[in-house]
Amino acid sequence: MNKVIIVLIILTILIFGAVGYIVYKDIKASEASNTSESKSSSEIDNMRESAGGSITEAEMQSFKEQGLNPFGHPTSTESLTDSDYQEYIHGMSHQKVKAEEKWGFYQINEVRIQWLLEGLNDVKHANLYREILEKWASGDFSSADDDHNAIWELQGGTVGKATGVLSAEEEKAYIESRQ
Repeated sequence: MNKVIIVLIILTILIFGAVGYIVYKDIKASEASNTSESKSSSEIDNMRESAGGSITEAEMQSFKEQGLNPFGHPTSTESLTDSDYQEYIHGMSHQKVKAEEKWGFYQINEVRIQWLLEGLNDVKHANLYREILEKWASGDFSSADDDHNAIWELQGGTVGKATGVLSAEEEKAYIESRQ
């Protein structure tokens, strides 16, 4: 009788283990397919390098004439991915937030915000992006640090968490340092 109980316990453990393993693999496969639309780190670095820093109206017009988006990239509103939204919003938030480290910068511009809002489609975190962009479109940057950190967490941030919002003078100095 004891042998039967031990065998049943071992079989139960094996079955639960196998089911757990299958569920784990399924979750990992799902995560991999969700990140397949993500850009590689070298693509993101190139995006930041090509259009980082402050932006003038003349540069915005030049982008338009070249068929580029307001960030200076060939990505159209129809092809925006979660990764694109995270990159653009995160980079723009740097103008407004205090953080020990900041990688990438896109100056906040009304055209950029509207373009991102117009492009919101069936991306995973569309509600979050819409909430942030609509606040920013109305000129509300009072929670830009929270906005930054929400995107930073989606990106798996480990360094550079925002700790507050810059004063107008600090923001001006930051923008000038990026020219």
